[in-house]
Amino acid sequence: MKNQEKYIKRCIELAKLGLGNTYPNPLVGSVIVYKNRIIGEGYHKKCGEAHAEVNAVNSVKDKSLLKHSTLYVNLEPCSHIGRTPACSTMIIANKIPKVVIGCIDTFSKVSGKGVEMLKNAGIDVVVGILEAESREVNKRFFTFNEKNRPYIILKWAQTKDGFIDIVRTTKTQKGEWITNELSKALVHKWRSEEAAIMVGTNTAIMDNPQLDVREWTGENPMRVTIDKSLKLSQNLNILSNKIPTIIYNEAKNLKLKNTEYIKIDFRKDVVSQILKDLYSKDIQSIIIEGGEKLLNSFIKSNLWDEARIFTGNKYFKDGIKAPKINTKKSKKYIIGDDSELNILHCSE
Repeated sequence: MKNQEKYIKRCIELAKLGLGNTYPNPLVGSVIVYKNRIIGEGYHKKCGEAHAEVNAVNSVKDKSLLKHSTLYVNLEPCSHIGRTPACSTMIIANKIPKVVIGCIDTFSKVSGKGVEMLKNAGIDVVVGILEAESREVNKRFFTFNEKNRPYIILKWAQTKDGFIDIVRTTKTQKGEWITNELSKALVHKWRSEEAAIMVGTNTAIMDNPQLDVREWTGENPMRVTIDKSLKLSQNLNILSNKIPTIIYNEAKNLKLKNTEYIKIDFRKDVVSQILKDLYSKDIQSIIIEGGEKLLNSFIKSNLWDEARIFTGNKYFKDGIKAPKINTKKSKKYIIGDDSELNILHCSE
C-alpha cells in the first residue's frame, strides 16, 4: 500500500505540471513501474495532445518490460475516443497486467467504463489509492462535471481594518494598493491556472484592469464582465480585443473579434445565468476579482468553492467594506513582510 501511495503521489505531482493548459480535460499524471523502479512517466500537457498514460508508455525505452509492469495513474483511464484514442485500449494493447488508479472519473463518458474495460481484458485493477488527493488535484474538473458549473474562486485584498477600497468620488481617482509585489505576481500566477476571470462593471471602469498574466508566464484567462446597459467605454482595457472577452448585458448578442456580447435577463438571477452560460462554453474555473457588489452576489448565492483573501498592513479607517465569509475551513500564509493570505474553502 505504501508503494502504491508513493507512485500515485508522483502521478499527482506530474499532473499538476499541466495546470492551466489542459482545459477542458483533467489534470493527469502517470508512471510505469517495473520491479519497484519507475521506468516511464508522463503527464497530459495540453488538450488535444497525448494523454498521460500514452506519454508514460512512450517514455519507456524497453517496451518488452511493459507486460511485466504496473501502470499508475491519478484518474481513471478514458474509455472513449475523443480528440485522442482511448487510453484503456492502449493499455490493453500493450499488455500491461496491472493498473493502479487514484480515483474514478465521474465524467459521464468515462465514469467506471475505463475500469470495466480493463477488468474485462483480464487486467488487475486497483482503485482508490490517495483518492481524496487525486480528487483535489482535479477539483475544477470534478466541480464542473458534478455541479454543472465552473469551479469558483473569490479573490480580494483588504486592509487590517477590513476595507477593500477607499471611497472614490471620480472615475479618474485611483485606488490605493493594499498588498505587495509578491502578492501581485502570485495573483498573475493564479490567473494563468484558471480558465476565466471576472470583474464587475464598476471595477472595469474605476480600475481599468487588463486581467492578464503579464507578471507571470502562461495563458491569459478569458475575461468576463457585466455591462448591463452598455456603458463601458471602448477605450477600456477589457474591450481591447487582445484576449477573448465576454460582456453580459441586457441589450444584445453580438460577436466582434475577440469580444462577445451575451444578452441575459437582469430581472432574474444574474449569477446563475452567467454560470450556466460559462458551463455551456466548457469554462471549468473562474476567478472573481470583485469589487464588493459582485463578490457579495456570489457569497449570498453560496456559489463559491474557494476564497483567497489578502490582508495588508494598511488601515483605511473608512471606505468600502470587505465581504465576509463564515467558514472554519481555512489556511493562512505569510506573503513577504507585510501581507497575509487566507485561503478559505466552502463548507457546504
